[in-house]
Amino acid sequence: MAISYDKLFQRLEEKGWTTYKIRKEKLIGQGTLTALKNGTGGLDAKTISRLCEVLDCQPGDLMEYLPDKEE
Repeated sequence: MAISYDKLFQRLEEKGWTTYKIRKEKLIGQGTLTALKNGTGGLDAKTISRLCEVLDCQPGDLMEYLPDKEE
């Protein structure tokens, strides 16, 4: 089971948010940002709420659940 944040990065890009601007505005910390890009981290409810406010969206617009692949 995994949560993908690809939608978040697409939305940030669409809205003109660069990595520099994300860090400068303290939208997401550098460590969290790196972990999200590497697929090793997640977001807490407070951060999700702030992202939804800033990006004018719902949580489902930022992330999606990816079930484990059956082998």
